[in-house]
Amino acid sequence: MKVILLNDIEKLGQAGDMVTVKDGYARNFLVPTGMAVKADPKNLRQLEAQRKAAEARTMRELRTHKALAARLAKCTLTTKVKVGEEDKMFGAVTSQDICDMLAQQDIDIDRRTIDLPEPIKALGVYTIPVKIHTDVEAHVTLKVIKED
Repeated sequence: MKVILLNDIEKLGQAGDMVTVKDGYARNFLVPTGMAVKADPKNLRQLEAQRKAAEARTMRELRTHKALAARLAKCTLTTKVKVGEEDKMFGAVTSQDICDMLAQQDIDIDRRTIDLPEPIKALGVYTIPVKIHTDVEAHVTLKVIKED
């Protein structure tokens, strides 16, 4: 019997897949527990409509993320830090600090999307990668200067 899976089932398939299983397995377990539905024309149309809606939603999100990446690429952040002898910084600039600076420019992102392997502990100009989406990455320019 052909069924459409509604949940991911180990060793059988992912949600949305159409698989062939034994009649008893489908009739006695998969369908009654709500893990699958029979693959009839009505359910196939519903599955196709759900796939199209999910694809449209994904494309819309991707466009939004690309627009955000374009805004981030134009963005240049400047932070003033206290320094001691030989221009050695007190403290460090972290991903949370960068996130706060972006929030001041009305760009709201999660600090975990900022790909900063370790905090910045020296003066200079840095290019910070921001992983917005699996397919979209932007780079923000950060200038760390000393406070007067």
